[in-house]
Amino acid sequence: MSPRGVATPDVRERLFAAAERIVERDGPGALTSRAVTTEAGCAKGLLHAHFAGFDAFVAELCLDRFARTATGARALSARAGQGTVARNLDTVIRVLFDSGGLALSALAMTRPEATARIRAALGGTAPGFTAIQEALTGYLAAEQRLGRVAATVDPPTAALALVGTAHHLLMTGGADAPDPRPAMQRLVGALLGAP
Repeated sequence: MSPRGVATPDVRERLFAAAERIVERDGPGALTSRAVTTEAGCAKGLLHAHFAGFDAFVAELCLDRFARTATGARALSARAGQGTVARNLDTVIRVLFDSGGLALSALAMTRPEATARIRAALGGTAPGFTAIQEALTGYLAAEQRLGRVAATVDPPTAALALVGTAHHLLMTGGADAPDPRPAMQRLVGALLGAP
């Protein structure tokens, strides 16, 4: 534990990673500010010193993970022509479901104030599903120009189907739900016309 008065490096990420571990291990119901700071090995008040309450923390955690996924999706265009299209898409899609994505979505949905904060941020400039959809559209169009995606595939519709399905699985999945990644892989295959 960091001694009082000593700066804790990378506070946000340290607390976010601790929250993800708790949610993955014990479920969203176990996540409290005290559990997060204990898991992170830092002072009990650190979370409230850096966030305007626990709902703000949950919202910022979800928004941070959306931003990471959007950044990964934007990087796809540079990978056009490399690897396989299905594997490249899978790399981005998996980020949504890894690191407790399902459990974090469930957590945010049980906290109305956190949900309102997330919606407000996504309605503004925060990257979310729309940014991911736009990046996937650009990537699929680039692969189509290279002849690696069939001319019959409509990139904006395929991207919408991928993001919409991921959103649905995140919002309706629970701890006892089947792993959503195989369903997403089948969807990618269906959209790309793979056998």
